[in-house]
Amino acid sequence: MAKPKVARRKAAKPKAAKPKVVARKAAKPKDEDDREKKTPRGKKTRKAKKTSEAKKDPEARIEALKRRAEELSGGQMEVGSLDDYPSEVPEEVEEGFWKHIVDYEEAPWTTNFQQLENAGVSLPPPDSLKDEELTAKLWEIIQKLALLHVFISQTDHLSDRELYTHLWTESLREETKAMPMAANSAYHIELLGSYSEEDMRLFLKYYADDDFRRQWHKDWPKDPIPRHEDPPYDRDRLLPKMDYGEPTDGEPN
Repeated sequence: MAKPKVARRKAAKPKAAKPKVVARKAAKPKDEDDREKKTPRGKKTRKAKKTSEAKKDPEARIEALKRRAEELSGGQMEVGSLDDYPSEVPEEVEEGFWKHIVDYEEAPWTTNFQQLENAGVSLPPPDSLKDEELTAKLWEIIQKLALLHVFISQTDHLSDRELYTHLWTESLREETKAMPMAANSAYHIELLGSYSEEDMRLFLKYYADDDFRRQWHKDWPKDPIPRHEDPPYDRDRLLPKMDYGEPTDGEPN
């Protein structure tokens, strides 16, 4: 708001004394802000009305989320488009998308290891546990991870001790965002998910079906494909699985 101008008084020329006439100053008109500040309690001010209107306007909310995402990216945000999506995305879908972006960028970093400890799960070093203790601790971790919507797979080539050691030293220590998962979303830890040469060899050997092996040979004819073997352990079929059906408030299966 523009600053009110204050007129300076000029020095008055000396004149003959006159009877003093006391005149009331004209009341200074109050600006819009003053009127709004003194609005009686219970009545909406113009400012509050504008805020309420913005909340009801999905386009305004979407633009606010976009500006916040731009701020969080330090001006490095790039917005692309996907040909598979309709030209006009419903506003509620677009707003949900941008809200997820902002929530993700604002969330602090953590690890599944830290999340488990925060949930009261102790994580002793593998060497400190006897075999039966380690197996019990491994399944405690697997069940607690499922409650956090974190699921592991491709474990049948590892013994309990090998799997616990891998989780304890590597997978559980990878950074992730500390934000709540939606009811029908999950984070998957694939033990052979790095797609390294060794991981692919183990996947082809123990987990790949015939169709995958044929396609692999077609795409990479010079790469040797190991002979299929049944994995030495039978654990994956017992692991908790995420149900990607209709969103519910229940726990994962």
